[in-house]
Amino acid sequence: MSWINSYSVVLVFCFLFHSILIMFRYFFISGRLISVLLLQTFVNWKEARLTWSFFKQAFLKQILTEGERYVMTFLNVLNFGDQGVYDIVNNLGSLVARFIFLPIEESFYVFFAKVLERGKNVKDQKKEDVAMAADVLESLLKLVLLTGLTITVFGYAYSQLALDIYGGSMLSSGTGPDLLRCYSLYVLFLAVNGVTECFTFASMCKEEVDRYNFVMLALSFTFLCISYFLTHWHGSVGFILANCFNMGIRIAHSIHYIYGYFKESTYRPLTGLLPSPILVLIYIISGVITGFSEVFFCCDKGWMARLIHISMGALCFGTTVVTMFCTETKLIHFVRSQFLPQYMKKGT
Repeated sequence: MSWINSYSVVLVFCFLFHSILIMFRYFFISGRLISVLLLQTFVNWKEARLTWSFFKQAFLKQILTEGERYVMTFLNVLNFGDQGVYDIVNNLGSLVARFIFLPIEESFYVFFAKVLERGKNVKDQKKEDVAMAADVLESLLKLVLLTGLTITVFGYAYSQLALDIYGGSMLSSGTGPDLLRCYSLYVLFLAVNGVTECFTFASMCKEEVDRYNFVMLALSFTFLCISYFLTHWHGSVGFILANCFNMGIRIAHSIHYIYGYFKESTYRPLTGLLPSPILVLIYIISGVITGFSEVFFCCDKGWMARLIHISMGALCFGTTVVTMFCTETKLIHFVRSQFLPQYMKKGT
């Protein structure tokens, strides 16, 4: 096997050397190297500076996203058992963000970046483009808000059952259920923050991105400190509470930016964060019913009691969905027109 590896390495180096010779001959024989260096056409420096700003922002977001792991590892605030439970719950909870919210954020970031011209205010944009962006943003906010609320309300009452089915009493009898309940709330913050930052980053100019990087720097330091202190007070739940605080600040910043962006127009996409009062009432009733159902039927009273608990949740969930169809007709039309055709294409 060693001679095969050596042969492969030689081939790679030969290929690289040959490529360098071709590039050298192309640039120098055609005389384009001098023009590239003098006219600086090889690199778009405006976009390069913007890319550097986003790189710094990505580094700070990495600290905000994975900061609790650094605190957990280097400051030894949790024992290995609690760290294992936290990782399991964190991985389970993040599945929703990965498979539902992340594709939405990535797709509509591209949409907003194409529809709106970066760094220009509403008055300098085309009216039809602004109207389209505002309409889509409002529907997206309503979609992720209701999805997050549904996960929060029903996740609270079914966290213990989910962990009991997934990992048995080892996960469902300790801090696992409380962690997953808090993570259900954190998913709501993740959902709203994803869409608000998606629009914000798609429309910001370089100077605005740089200013936001300073905010992120201060927020990173604050987040690490809060993670450390909350963990001492509330154990592993403190990490999730610190993440909720972090997301809340970022949402507030993005909402402030979106409000200022559309202030000089007649469009108010932030109304997407206001669900109908009837739907809010249904969520409250569902939360109360499923909460009592968990107390009386879950999770050490046998499978029949668990089935009753699941049936109560299914009934409340069905009522919530029906109410959603009746009160959020604009959102239903948006989902049918934007998402269903894509899934139909994938299915065929």
